[in-house]
Amino acid sequence: MNVKAWFYELFIALDQLLNVLITPLQGGAYADETMSSRAYRMHRDGKPWGRLLMPVIDLLFRWQVAEHCRHAYEKERARVQLPPEFRQ
Repeated sequence: MNVKAWFYELFIALDQLLNVLITPLQGGAYADETMSSRAYRMHRDGKPWGRLLMPVIDLLFRWQVAEHCRHAYEKERARVQLPPEFRQ
């Protein structure tokens, strides 16, 4: 694994940790989900935090991909973050 790939994996791990830590003792946080994916789910489900967070996250990561949160959610559903042997 090269250095760039290592930093990417580290960022994903920290993002997933933040997702769980940001809402202690509340439902809806999954250990293997990023904040972006969760923001999309909350927005899709009409929750206030989703309507607030998703546009902010999408704006911050606009340089990466349009509709970042939706894209992150789709990657989670496709299990892209998992090692190839764990994907279905």
